[in-house]
Amino acid sequence: MNELPPPGPNAEATLRQAREPPGAARVLNTAALAIFSSSLFLRAVDPVIPQIAVDLDLDTGTVALLSSAFALPYALVQPVLGALADTLGKARLMNIAIGISALAGAVGAIAPNFGVLLASRILAGAVAGGIFPIALALAGDLVPVARRQVAIGRMLAAAMFGNLLGSPFAGLVGDVIGWRGVFALVTLIALVAFVAVLIGFRGMAEERRRFDPAAVGTGFLTILRNPLARICFPAVLLEGIAIFGLFPYVAALLVARGEARAIIAGVVIAGFGIGGIIYSLAVGRLLGRFGEQRLMLGGGAVLAAALLVIATGMPWPVEFLAFLALGLGFYSLHGVIQVYATELAPHARGLAMSLHSAFFFLGQAIGPIFYRYGFATIGIAPTNAVAALTVVLVGIACANFLRRKR
Repeated sequence: MNELPPPGPNAEATLRQAREPPGAARVLNTAALAIFSSSLFLRAVDPVIPQIAVDLDLDTGTVALLSSAFALPYALVQPVLGALADTLGKARLMNIAIGISALAGAVGAIAPNFGVLLASRILAGAVAGGIFPIALALAGDLVPVARRQVAIGRMLAAAMFGNLLGSPFAGLVGDVIGWRGVFALVTLIALVAFVAVLIGFRGMAEERRRFDPAAVGTGFLTILRNPLARICFPAVLLEGIAIFGLFPYVAALLVARGEARAIIAGVVIAGFGIGGIIYSLAVGRLLGRFGEQRLMLGGGAVLAAALLVIATGMPWPVEFLAFLALGLGFYSLHGVIQVYATELAPHARGLAMSLHSAFFFLGQAIGPIFYRYGFATIGIAPTNAVAALTVVLVGIACANFLRRKR
């Protein structure tokens, strides 16, 4: 009862004939643009962390916590946003979230001190939780489960393009204009996404329910009692710690090796997005050839190998290739986990995906702290080795316990 049922022998033909709601393609494309804007905001700060530290007279370890300032509120508000999405409507919630994210970016661009900048990132993180997970929940509503991984792969591609373009463009803008120009750029793109969502979601027929705390509580219990949730949620928590905790330190590690250009840090981080795009283009073939279990095992192994290469301090072109492998491995593992997460509670999908994102971004909030203290106490190589072992174990656990009922 708690596992995903496999499609029957004639399921593909049935799904091709299934009628999607009017305007579904337009809604999903618009949601993808919103995801792009949100992911751009998340990763654009990483390449300019050393610049912010110099300008505000702080150490890079403190400024790197801007990533935690975004990720922690993102995680904490997820249960609330998920419940609101299922009651007030996913499209309406996304409209509000994108508008507030644009406001937060503008505040960051003119922040007179680190306290205001930190507050702007906290606000941006809190409302970003109403964009990406809610868009995935929309995909779950509109796309049958047998085709959902491809639809989610396209949503992930939008996030990947945000990662891919955000880091190098942020580095370039930071080198030419300064870090405040980066915040101005992401604010402009958020405003474009806000207008697009207002237009693209217009006329969308969506069920809305009266907010019922008892129903929300029942939804929580239904999700958490599902044995698959006990694998999906801890898995993405550990992914967030082991993988994304490293990103805020990329620029600082390059500076320590003599490479101070922010654009180079952006290019290296962009390798992760390129790896994700390779995954999105090949996901159908990868699933057909390897299946879900081997894809998760392989993803964990590739992640571990990439983390170990990054720890060696090789020249930046090699590190770029390592981040490319990191992106390919991550999405190979994470993409399968997300499909299972969309089916944890079909009648409370917004809540389920919000909990999924809550655990993932809680990991991203803890990750910079883990790497900060790891680097300071045991060094770069041992810290990355611990992270590599973690992702291998996550891949093994997911491959063994996330299975469809036969």
